Amino acid sequence: MKKSKNIALVAHDNRKKDLVEWVEFNYKTLLGHQIICTGTTGKLIHDTLLRMLEEKEKLEKEIILLKSGPLGGDQQLGAMIAEGKIDLLIFFWDPMQPQPHDVDVKALLRITVVCNIPTACNRSTADFMISSHLLREIYEPKLTDYSVYINRNL
Repeated sequence: MKKSKNIALVAHDNRKKDLVEWVEFNYKTLLGHQIICTGTTGKLIHDTLLRMLEEKEKLEKEIILLKSGPLGGDQQLGAMIAEGKIDLLIFFWDPMQPQPHDVDVKALLRITVVCNIPTACNRSTADFMISSHLLREIYEPKLTDYSVYINRNL
């Protein structure tokens, strides 16, 4: 991972307000990184960052907008993770509300574990991740060796 990270921000409907508040609190740190978001969340984050900049400045890096989660955005994000294009995932998901795309959410969280991507699913964990000195440094994650699993039927 380079010093500037590719940070994915995602939130279910009932948690979008929480993510917007978190972005408001951490916008100065986030501006130094590339932000990737799914659908509606991305539009909210974009508007929040512009508001925090008081529209005096332009965003240095445009937010990469994927499709809405239920329309394939979670799968797009999973593919980016598998391709090594995401360094951190901050996903404020709603464990109390069933989602029409629960299988996509589960697959997304699974691929973050397989690819050893730091993942925050709540505000406290996101706070710890964004305040880590590793966010501002080059970091080489240690990947799990899955060759035994991959070659088990050969």
